[in-house]
Amino acid sequence: MRLAVRAFLSLWKARLRGQVSRSHPVIAKPPHICRMISATLDRLMPVRRLIVNADDFGLTDGINRAVRDLHQLGALPSTTLMAAARRFDEAVEISRQQKTLGVGCHIVLVDGTPVANPSAIPTLLDAFSQRGDEPRFRATLGEFVRDLYLGRINSAHIEQEAIAQIQRLQQAGVAVTHVDTHKHTHMFPPVLHGVLRAAQACNVRAIRNPFEPAWSVAATPGAGLVRTWQVRLLGALRHSFWKSIRQREFATTEGCVGVAATGTLNKVALRALLDRLPDGTFELVCHPAYMDDELMATRTRLQQSRQLELATLQALPSILDDLDSSVQLIDFGRLSAASQH
Repeated sequence: MRLAVRAFLSLWKARLRGQVSRSHPVIAKPPHICRMISATLDRLMPVRRLIVNADDFGLTDGINRAVRDLHQLGALPSTTLMAAARRFDEAVEISRQQKTLGVGCHIVLVDGTPVANPSAIPTLLDAFSQRGDEPRFRATLGEFVRDLYLGRINSAHIEQEAIAQIQRLQQAGVAVTHVDTHKHTHMFPPVLHGVLRAAQACNVRAIRNPFEPAWSVAATPGAGLVRTWQVRLLGALRHSFWKSIRQREFATTEGCVGVAATGTLNKVALRALLDRLPDGTFELVCHPAYMDDELMATRTRLQQSRQLELATLQALPSILDDLDSSVQLIDFGRLSAASQH
């Protein structure tokens, strides 16, 4: 009997690592049994899991092609789509073709255009743009945070705009796996509360944990000093984030890795992060793209570095094969079964 139990547990451990098909007769159990067994095995035999998520899906053709190609390569299980992006329809079509690609909503509240009726969300809009033909959000994160804490932004407007963006994806046929925000604005409590209410209203129950653990920052020697200090200072908001997540029973990860490496994520930096990755579930935030004129014409500060990240992620499968301890790639759609907080 003891040997049978040990064999059963070993089989499930292999399944969680992606080494056994879910059609195996022992694995093909009802979902509630799967969740119970997964939760038990998480405690008995911890596993290292990584969600590799590409932000800004839909922004340009080069970004869309990078997401498609990396997913087909087995290096990118997840992405987040911008609801008002000019290449939205193309991105939706890619998501239909790549049926195993997890797609979340990349909620934009800064440096973009609204999906909701502009007259319904006036406090989110740049004052100058309201007098023009195309209403826009504030251009910079600094302006947004300043006005947020001066009480100039209504949290109900954040919720309304977030609902409009999530629903645009859902109405296009996208099964939204999770939400995150452009420039990580949901790390600030007033934004987080509005985004959580919106996600809950749209029946989306997973969200990015935007905070990078200390071990990940320390493992990123090539990161810029300013970026590193920003990550460390904003970490003070972590406690408020976890309190809100637990109260609303959302699924999330233990944290983000690669935030401090944004713009400098090369193969050496990626290998250093994976070597130090502890047991549990983490998210690698990335911005890969093929460089083209369309990307060069955007306002994003991440341009040349996107090509670097693309090359880095193309090497991810071989890096994973070379690790001493395996890492399982998952998307947010499997997060609730893999890691509950």
